[in-house]
Amino acid sequence: MAKKPKKEEKALTVLPDSSPHGEPSYEVGYGKPPAHSRFKPGRSGNPKGRPKGAKNRRPALHEERMKDIILDEAYRTIKVNDGASQISVPMAQAVIRSLAVNAAKGNQRAQRLFTELLFTTEREKKRLHDTWLDTAITYKVEWDKELARRERLGIDGPEPLPHPDHVVVNMRTGEVRITGPATKEEKAHYDMLCERRADFEEERDELKRILDEEPDCTYRYQVEPDLESTEKVLEVIRKVVGD
Repeated sequence: MAKKPKKEEKALTVLPDSSPHGEPSYEVGYGKPPAHSRFKPGRSGNPKGRPKGAKNRRPALHEERMKDIILDEAYRTIKVNDGASQISVPMAQAVIRSLAVNAAKGNQRAQRLFTELLFTTEREKKRLHDTWLDTAITYKVEWDKELARRERLGIDGPEPLPHPDHVVVNMRTGEVRITGPATKEEKAHYDMLCERRADFEEERDELKRILDEEPDCTYRYQVEPDLESTEKVLEVIRKVVGD
């Protein structure tokens, strides 16, 4: 029987004693790189460390990465069937839609889960609305008292933002609207619009006077578009600052 050829051994190189790097002689081969190319003791082979943003990086103490992952997946857009076509919706909406469809088909477990989810959602929405309504009413009443006290005693003070007159509460529907500025930046913009409104109103009145008193003026074709443009600007300002 013929003998199997011996497995080829990996070549080893022996550095001479007089190595150009001044190193002692030793074998060089697989797993035995030359000494001058080896990592120095106490020094990392990757001094810069793992690249920033590596997937297996541990989260910092203030991070809640799992929540971020869940939210990313919940609002990732996917395609779902909608009749004969497909539409793109967030993952969370697709899951709720699937649950609602199964409940409508008579699946008792889906019906129970959907009913509980709907009840919890509506209850939380009402709780937030009641809190907002109570806060708005309290804010309006307390600032009305404070402004009345200042006026009675002749005291000046910073104007509240929003002003209580701009907090409109509909007691029948429970709706709360803020019709004026609520921050210093909005207040500056609001005051500027109020000043500009007076200028535009004066311009509007002058244009109307020209059209009324000079019906045959040669530049009527210019006055009418100017008047229309001014009215549009005033309408925009009214929507922001009210009447």
